[in-house]
Amino acid sequence: MTYSLLIENRNSGRIYECATLTKTVTLSTKRTGSPASLTFDLLKGGDLAFFEGDPVRFSVDEQLLFYGYVFIKEKDRWGNISVTAYDQTRYLLAKQSYRFSGVMAEGIIRRIANDFQLSVGSLASTGYTIPYLDFGSGKSCLDIIQSALQQVTVNTGKVFVFYDDGGALTLKESAQWRSSVTIGDGSLATGYTYKTDIDSDTYNAVKLVRPNEKTGHGDAFEVRDSSTIQKWGFLQYYDQVNEDLTDAQIKSMAQTMLAYYNRVLRTLSVESLGIPGLRAGQMIFIKIKDMGDISLSKYVMLESVEHTFEEGKHTMKLETRALNGD
Repeated sequence: MTYSLLIENRNSGRIYECATLTKTVTLSTKRTGSPASLTFDLLKGGDLAFFEGDPVRFSVDEQLLFYGYVFIKEKDRWGNISVTAYDQTRYLLAKQSYRFSGVMAEGIIRRIANDFQLSVGSLASTGYTIPYLDFGSGKSCLDIIQSALQQVTVNTGKVFVFYDDGGALTLKESAQWRSSVTIGDGSLATGYTYKTDIDSDTYNAVKLVRPNEKTGHGDAFEVRDSSTIQKWGFLQYYDQVNEDLTDAQIKSMAQTMLAYYNRVLRTLSVESLGIPGLRAGQMIFIKIKDMGDISLSKYVMLESVEHTFEEGKHTMKLETRALNGD
């Protein structure tokens, strides 16, 4: 396995190969909410010189796994430099006001990317036109994009993953983005932790309220599951929806949300040997018997992936959620 860690000095144009200067490289991706990050330590030597904002490329066996920019540098008295680089979705953490009407999520991505002068690659068609979205200055652009994709999921059942692919903003449908590798019993996995809970992301009642200027009161739409309410207690999801949505649209949204959230949340964290290129948002086949209340033998979507490359050894930590048994 051959690593390449290139840092380009924008001022001089020089490109430094730093793979031999570092012992550990960590590449982390999350499906939502955070840019991909690359962290590594360097022992400064020779004429190595780089600065904040300089491009970083990390490849394994000539496969580009990360392209981003230096954001953090820390240096100690012995010349050790700790570096954190993020991909270009880091720039989408900026807050901005937007209002969209009759546009698809991919159109929202293109608009925001154009405003922030970011490179766009392949954007899958979501097939759903969002009637209306209004965001004040309190949300980051990354959150705005994720809110749009959540609207797609609520109304179509399809999950789309937004990420940076080697310097190009990309949108893929998770169901169409499958790894050919199986992880689990007798296959790559070296350990796992399995958790069940109804604490963090479980609801058995959904209440959506539409503002009504004529009456001065909101129009409430509620759905609930009495059987799980009896088992778990009353766990309500509440949100305010756009006033332009029809009764039928809101009822359908509430039913879809109840179907998604009305379950025990199962989280599986797996430690395994590394697979170059695997990242959050992908589907991977996991096969683990007798985990407790379920056995798992199916494709699941990865919520987070952390790769560690250390002295020729490649390992991973994976996390997936909202599992059902085989």
